[in-house]
Amino acid sequence: MKESKRTMDCQELVELVTVYLEDAFAAQNKARFETHVGECGGCANYVDQMKQTVHTLGELSLEDLDPALRDRILTDFRRRC
Repeated sequence: MKESKRTMDCQELVELVTVYLEDAFAAQNKARFETHVGECGGCANYVDQMKQTVHTLGELSLEDLDPALRDRILTDFRRRC
């Protein structure tokens, strides 16, 4: 079976949601993703939540963050890198 014909499962969708939101899929893989979302209510809800999260976070500025929270986030990020 060709890769492009293979159905997408929920785990694969979760792993690829950022690729979808960045519109970086090849057409065949985008179609697989959208077919799964159309058939799976849980994944449709997840994609909607991710879109809303990206939208909301995109509206934040550095001034919107509490300085202590910003410092904790940056410290945690640096520890993981």
